[in-house]
Amino acid sequence: MTTSDRLTCVLVGTGMVARTHLAALRAAAPRVWLKGVTARHVKSAQDFAESAGGETLTIYPDIAAVAADDDVDVAVIATPPNARAMVVEPLALAGKHILLEKPVGRTSAEAEEVVRICEEAGVTLGVFFQHRMRAASLKAAELVDSGALGSFGLAEITVPWWREQAYYDEPGRGTYARDGGGVLISQAIHTIDLALSLTGPVAAVQAMTATTRFHQMESEDFATAGLRFANGAVGSLVASTASFPGGAETIILHFDKASLHLGSGVLTVRWRDGREESFGATATTGGGADPMAFTHEWHQAIIEDFADALTEGRAPAASGRAALAAHHLIDAIARSASEGRSMEVSQ
Repeated sequence: MTTSDRLTCVLVGTGMVARTHLAALRAAAPRVWLKGVTARHVKSAQDFAESAGGETLTIYPDIAAVAADDDVDVAVIATPPNARAMVVEPLALAGKHILLEKPVGRTSAEAEEVVRICEEAGVTLGVFFQHRMRAASLKAAELVDSGALGSFGLAEITVPWWREQAYYDEPGRGTYARDGGGVLISQAIHTIDLALSLTGPVAAVQAMTATTRFHQMESEDFATAGLRFANGAVGSLVASTASFPGGAETIILHFDKASLHLGSGVLTVRWRDGREESFGATATTGGGADPMAFTHEWHQAIIEDFADALTEGRAPAASGRAALAAHHLIDAIARSASEGRSMEVSQ
């Protein structure tokens, strides 16, 4: 590929987040071009294409048709979590790079299988962990990587979101069979991924999960965990979709020389010597009753970085293999809560 190459993409899946992907892909033009769309039901793909406006989209009847199209470079996959490996494998074997909506799989084992499929096929796998692309997140990563903060010692991670019962009344939502779980894998995974990209891995957890009286659902709408990081630091995680009316997720990290506060798209750095700095701009992230109350610009940034990664022969900002850290932590929290004991986190 050269920097003048245009990536041809196909959108796989037409559910709730598909409109965000549509807006992001079109905003990323001319670097990328959305050629077409496919869905489990052809009528869904046709309805989506007709309502999309702009350039006419090709309707692919199935995944095999996408795999057979030599013009397609990238499959942007936005299917439910229970349709991952079965969708990814034929596309990867056909040489299509994969840009995948979170989670990578319903469990760590499924996520590892998706990563293995892509690595063995020699295609690049990226994940829409778009919170990494906010200006505040990028600045936090820069500060951590610089070493200017000193050693990391304590983390406070909170995801106080709210979802109406109607959200969970959709067939399959919040079930283990379709989604792989509740608040941890469907909502908090974004914040977990961002936090781990800054702190490094968690070595062990002690956790509790529950379904509150506010929801009728199979999986958890509340989780809390004590964390012990690989470097010896400690921390806490609290995640909920039962916290009316819903608020912004926050990541507070304490270092020797400063504390970082990430919340609502803003990074506040409080230095031990009395200085205080702020970076970024206030933004919503879908923590309240409207789960789609967020900008498409972060998805656009993931897409543009993915295109650059293919051109430059490097890993994308949020790679499939890097995403496994969040999956391993979520699985360890679930096991710890189920068994009532401390649990080591797979690395």
